[in-house]
Amino acid sequence: MIQLRPAMRRWMIDAAVAVAVLTAAEIAIVTGREAHSVPRDWMAYVLGVAMAAPLLLRRRSPAAALYVVSAVLLLFYALGYPGFPPSVVLAVPLYDAVLAGYLWRALPVPVAFLSMGYFVAVRDGMPPLDAVAVFLPSMALVAVAMLLGALVRSRRAYAAEVRQRLRLAEEQRQHEAERRVAEERLRLARELHDTVAHAIATITVQSGAALHLIDQDPARVREALKAIRQTGKAALGEMRTTLGVLRADGEPAMVTDRDVGLDRLPDLLAAVRAAGLEVGFDGDMSGRRLAGPVDRAAYRILQESLTNVLRHAGSAARARVRLAWEQQWIAVEVTDDGVGAESEASSGGHGLAGMRERAEGLGGRFEAGPLGGGGFRVWARLPLEAA
Repeated sequence: MIQLRPAMRRWMIDAAVAVAVLTAAEIAIVTGREAHSVPRDWMAYVLGVAMAAPLLLRRRSPAAALYVVSAVLLLFYALGYPGFPPSVVLAVPLYDAVLAGYLWRALPVPVAFLSMGYFVAVRDGMPPLDAVAVFLPSMALVAVAMLLGALVRSRRAYAAEVRQRLRLAEEQRQHEAERRVAEERLRLARELHDTVAHAIATITVQSGAALHLIDQDPARVREALKAIRQTGKAALGEMRTTLGVLRADGEPAMVTDRDVGLDRLPDLLAAVRAAGLEVGFDGDMSGRRLAGPVDRAAYRILQESLTNVLRHAGSAARARVRLAWEQQWIAVEVTDDGVGAESEASSGGHGLAGMRERAEGLGGRFEAGPLGGGGFRVWARLPLEAA
C-alpha cells in the first residue's frame, strides 16, 4: 500500500474540497433562475471556477480565501447573472476561517450577503415572511458551518492542552526521578564516607599505637591488632550492604538487618576506647525506639563526631557522648577537650556537612563549633519520627 506524505495528503484533500465546491457552484449557476437577470455566458462559469480556486489556500490563508471567494461572488451578483444561495460557496471558507480563529473577521461576510439578498427579495415584491423562508436554509447552513468550525477548534485546543499537561506531568515525573536518584546517591555517599572515615581513623590510631608498643608491650600490640581486625570486618560488612544497594538495578534503597542504629552505639564506644580515646557516656539506651532514618542519622552523627575526635583532638583528649530524650525529639551531643578544635572545624572534609544534611533532612537542627575553654562540640536535635 502506497503511503502518502502528510503534505501530499493535505494537498489532495484541499483539491477534493475545491472540486466539490466547484461542482456545486457550477450546478447552481446552470440551474439558476431569476427575473431580470442576464443570460449566462462563459464569464459566469469562469467566475464559478474563481469561487472554488481560493479553497486550495484554505489551510495557509483561510481568512484571505474567504474574502476572495466573497469578492468573486459579489462580482457575480453585480454582473446580473441568475443568483443562487451564497452558502453554496461560502460554507467551506467560513468553516475554515472560524476553525483558524477568525470568527469576528468572518461573521460580517454571511451577514452582509444574506441581508442584501433578503432586502433585494423584499424590494422585488416578495412578502417578508416568504423571504425569510427562502433564505432560512442558507442561514442554517452558514450557522452550522461556523458552529462546526468553532466546535472543532475547541476540541483541538482541548486536545492540545491535554497533551501539554501530559508532557509537563512526564517532565515532572522525570525531574522527580532524577531528584530521588540524586538524593539516594548523596545518602549512599554519606554512608560510605562515614563508614570508611571511621574505620580508617580507628585503624590509623591503633596501628600507630601498635608500632609504638611493638617492642615494649606485645600484649597491648595484640589487642590493637585485634581491634584493627574487628574494625576492618565491621567496615567491610557495612560497605557490602551499601554497595549491594548500588547493584540493585531499579530497586529502591532498602534498610537491611545489618544497617546501623543506636543499638550499635556500645560497640562504637568500645571500638573508640580500644583505639585509646577516653569516652564517657550520659544517656539512657533502654528507652524508646526510633524511626529507621532517625536511628541511622543519630548513630552516624555520633560515629562521625567520635571519628573527628580521634583524628583531630590529640592523643590526650577525652570525649563525652550524651543522649537526651524529649517528648518528640532526641538530642545527641559529643564534646571533647582536645587541642584540635580548629582542625575539626576547617579540615576541608565532608564530615560536618554530612552531619548537617542528615539532621536538617529529617527536620532537625545541627550545631558544631569550638568550645570556649578549648575542645569541640557537636550537637544535633532530631525528631523521633522522620519528617
